[in-house]
Parts: sequence; structure tokens; C-alpha cells
Amino acid sequence: MAIVLGVRGNGQPVPSDVSISDLARQIITGSTSNHDIQSISVVGANDVRVTYTDGTQAITHKNPISSLEDQLAALNVPKDKIATLKIDYVAPTDLGPIAQLLISLLPLVLIIGFIFLMMRQAQGTNNQAMSFGKSRARLFTGDQPTVTFEDVAGADEAKEELREIVEFLKEPEKFIQLGARIPKGVLLVGSPGTGKTLLAKAVSGEAGVPFFSISGSEFVEMFVGVGASRVRDLFDQAKRHSPCIIFVDEIDAVGRHRGAGLGGSHDEREQTLNQILVEMDGFDTDTNVIIIAATNRPDILDPALMRPGRFDRRVILDRPDMRGREAILKVHTRGKPLAADVDLSVLAKSTPGLVGADIENLVNEAAIVAARKNKKSIAMRDCEEALERVLLGPERKSHIITPDEKRMIAYHEAGHAVVMHMLPKCNPVRKVTIVARGMAGGVTWSMPDDDNMSKTAGEFEDMMAGALGGRASEEIIFNEVTTGASNDLEQVTKIARAMVTRWGMSSKLGPRVFGQKEEMMFLGGSMGEQRDYSESVAEAIDEEVLRLVSAAHERAHGILTEYREKLELITSRLLEVETINRDEFLELMGGRAVALRYQPQTPTIQPARDQNQSSDIPPKFGTAPSLA
Repeated sequence: MAIVLGVRGNGQPVPSDVSISDLARQIITGSTSNHDIQSISVVGANDVRVTYTDGTQAITHKNPISSLEDQLAALNVPKDKIATLKIDYVAPTDLGPIAQLLISLLPLVLIIGFIFLMMRQAQGTNNQAMSFGKSRARLFTGDQPTVTFEDVAGADEAKEELREIVEFLKEPEKFIQLGARIPKGVLLVGSPGTGKTLLAKAVSGEAGVPFFSISGSEFVEMFVGVGASRVRDLFDQAKRHSPCIIFVDEIDAVGRHRGAGLGGSHDEREQTLNQILVEMDGFDTDTNVIIIAATNRPDILDPALMRPGRFDRRVILDRPDMRGREAILKVHTRGKPLAADVDLSVLAKSTPGLVGADIENLVNEAAIVAARKNKKSIAMRDCEEALERVLLGPERKSHIITPDEKRMIAYHEAGHAVVMHMLPKCNPVRKVTIVARGMAGGVTWSMPDDDNMSKTAGEFEDMMAGALGGRASEEIIFNEVTTGASNDLEQVTKIARAMVTRWGMSSKLGPRVFGQKEEMMFLGGSMGEQRDYSESVAEAIDEEVLRLVSAAHERAHGILTEYREKLELITSRLLEVETINRDEFLELMGGRAVALRYQPQTPTIQPARDQNQSSDIPPKFGTAPSLA
């Protein structure tokens, strides 16, 4: 109250009370102890506020029946003095006593509220510290499922494997009566973008049960023991919501092999993994809680995590085939306005190797391309342009190059195209362009007609020859080489070395594998190689790689020399229109017949020769410099 009174006391002093007769006497005499009267304000019917020249105020009351002038005249105040007074009539305020009291208490309420917020914030900090070991899993109820098996395409075998899980969650009694035990854990394994997370959500949507989602990295913290505490809390929540599903995405972040040194030794991670192992093994058969985990690194998971009783079943999600890609296209084009010329089967045939995430991105890019052109529907041309943007990168039409460089790029790309067309086992040429895309100055785009799970040695030889067609064209036309073939040389060298060391395609070294390579499964990377062969074998490997690369280069050189007219024709057309599609390219090469395709007179894989025997490869091709 002292604070309130202090606030109210700031400003003008408190007015004094005078009677109406004293006011009349002051007006008659013309002098007061407060100096002269400055103004008089009549508030409402009976309140009179007098203000003096020194700033002080006084309050008096009049009879509400008559006016202030009449009452002053009745008290013998001369009319001339009344006329000189400045009297204002002010309407009374609508605020009653309660409102005035509330206004008076407002500062006190604000101060109390501020103290309360400070205390609550301090209490929240304590609660946050206490909940540091709580699980951060996100709970999705199964009342209104947003994803079902109808939204997952291209993974029919995986869906069949998981339908048993759904049936168990819906009717667990049918399995328990027969003494059957549903798998406690299901591990989804596949390349990035194949739909592992989407499939786990579909299982929850089909079963209509709660779905706990958490990432493997959310268990690991700086403080030892926090991850294990979160695991315990997560499984406690799951038991309370049973039946339910626990989905752990990227479980390799916490489930790495213990003590292997892979990824570094980490006490917190290992303790978290130990707690996961204990919780999974401690489940009873009637808890109706199923763990679904996803990873693309199953090779590094701890064996104790993979054993039966924890992750009983492993579901592989591979890259979809042509029918699977068509089904995925139907799912992602659902609800989008498609033009009449859009053929999803043709589009699926044009996208070998793409996974579900790539196809979703392709459809989205096609919609963006159509919207950029102010169209009302998505046409087939928009889909083809989006496919080129996804696979090759956007066109850089503003990239300025000199005429000589443009001519060299045209001969380079034409060399690729002619050699690929003439070799029977190369992929058909889809498009040739000298418009810069991504980091490349020009692109020769070739794609297979069908999905091939395996390749032969002849296909790799033709592939290497086609990749070296650009360099051979530069040598024939300009009698020199450029750095434009640096990526071609890198790819050809990798293929040749893999043929010799990984696939046993060398007649000299025989069908065996050289070196133990630690590869990242489903990611295509390599973390190192351990040599298990001698220096003489290493020298023989280098000779075989050089022989394969040189033979491919010689084939490309021979094809372009024989069909130089076609090389000049394709180059002149590229310089004219910059881009040639498949139909126009086949027309320039003489139609769709394969009769013109180059057939080598001798096999490309030569018989093994002694190391001391002189090489039959011309020095020009065998000693080509390595360009960066």
C-alpha cells in the first residue's frame, strides 16, 4: 500500500477543503493566503474545484438545486466580481469508486505478477533439468491415419512381410492361441529414399495403433547415462500405450558395433545401446509392442542387436523396377492435373535407378515447370524437362564460351554419341547437347531400355569405349587433348580396375578378388582397402588396367576414324541447334537399324601375355597423359 500511495502521491498536491461561504469571502476581499483565484471548475452537480495562481487547489460543495453564480450572489458577492470569475462546468466521470480502487491497485497487481512470473520461470528451469532424461519421442495416435499401404508403391514384397505385423496388432489372440510369437523387431534396410520411414508409418496407419517416432541420434547426449534413461522412459511410455509401434530412424547412429573403433569409442553410445538390448530382450510376448528400425548401414550394426529375439526379421527395400516406378508415379501424381499426353509407363521406363524420393522430386519439379509456364495442367514435355533437370542439372544458357571452345565441345560430345551408337552393348543415346548443365560444358545422355541387375564384361568394354569417345574425337580433329575428358578418364579407370580386382574379368589374373575393401552397404562408398597381394601382383593389376583402358581407347579411335562423316554431321548439327534428341540423332545416324553398329574384328580382351613381352598397344594410346 505504501507503493500505491507513493504512486498516487506523485504529481499535484492533495486539494484542501473550504466552505462555500469562505469562497464567497475570498472573492469579495480579492485576496487570500493562496494569492488570487485563477479558475473555478464545477464538476457535476455539487462539486466545485478552485485553482489559485500559485498552483494550489481547494474543493468545496454547493447546493445542487441552484447554480454557483446564484449561490455566490445569495452570499452578497457583487455581480461584477462574479462576472470576472472564470467558471467552467465539467461533466462528471463515469468511474465509480470500485473503478477508482482498481486503478489505484493496478501498480500493485503488476508488481505481484512480475514476481510470480519470475518464480514460475525458476520452477520451469528446475523441471527442465529433471526431465533431461525423458524420452523425446513424438507420439502419433492411430485414430486418424494419414499413411496406409495404398500410399506405398514399388515395395510389394516388403508390404507383404509387414502385413503380418499389422494382423498381429489387430488380432493378437489368433497368434497367441497357436503359441506363435510375432517378431519383436523389424529392421528396414535399403538405400536412401526407398521409403523406409514411409513404410513404417503405413504399418501404424493400417494397424490403427499409437506410433512413437524417434531418431537414433536423439538418444546420444554429452552426459553419460542420459541416453539410457531416455531409452527406459521410451519403453515405459510404449508399454502404457500398448499395443503400439516404436520406430527408430537411423538406428546405426546408436547401434554401431561395440568396441570395433568404427566411428570412435563412445561410452554414452555404448551404454545407450546396452539399455536398448536389455529393453528389447525384456519384452514379454503379450506386451504387443513392436520395434521397427530403419538403416542404410546394416553392416556396422552390433551382432547382439541383430540376433533373433531382438530384430527377428529383416526387410530389404531395393530400388524399384519399371512396374514399381510406374506405381510410385501413380501415387505421387494423384490429385495433380495431368495432360492427356502424359504416359506414366513411358516415364517409368525413362527413369531406371531412381528411388521413391527421386520420383517424388521429379513429379514436383514437373509441376513447378508447368506453373512457371502458366499452364493449367502438367504435360509430358514438362515431365521430360523435369527429368533432365533432376538427372543432368539445370541448363546454363547464360554461360558464355568462345566459338573455338564451343566447336571443341561439340566434337567431344559428338564423339561420345557416335561411339555409343556404333557399339551394340552401349546404352542407347537419349540426348546430345552442348548447352552447359551443372558443372559440365556439354552432356551426352544415354540410358538403358530395361532394368539390368547384372552386366557382362562386353558391356563394360563398350561402356569404356563410349566414355573415351570424346577424347578420341579431340585427338582426331584437333590432334591434341584437353581437360574436358577428366571425368571420363576417372570413370573408365574405376571400371577397368573393378573389372580386374572385384569382378574377376581379367584373363591374365584369373577369377579372383584382390584386396579386402570395406564398403558402405547401400551407400556406394568405400572406407579403405586392405591389400592381400604382393607387389608383383599389384604391378600386374596396373598392367591389366592399362591394357583395358588402352584397348577401349583404341576401339573408340577406330570407330570415329571409320565413321568420321557421321562425326562431322552430328557436330555440325550441334553447332546449329545445340541440342539433338533421340529421334533426330537416329535419323542423322541412318535410322533405327543396328546394322551400322561397329563390330570389332578382334575381341577386346586379349589373351594373357608374359610380362616381359612387349606391348602391342601403340605408344600414343598406351602413354596418354592423365589430365586433371
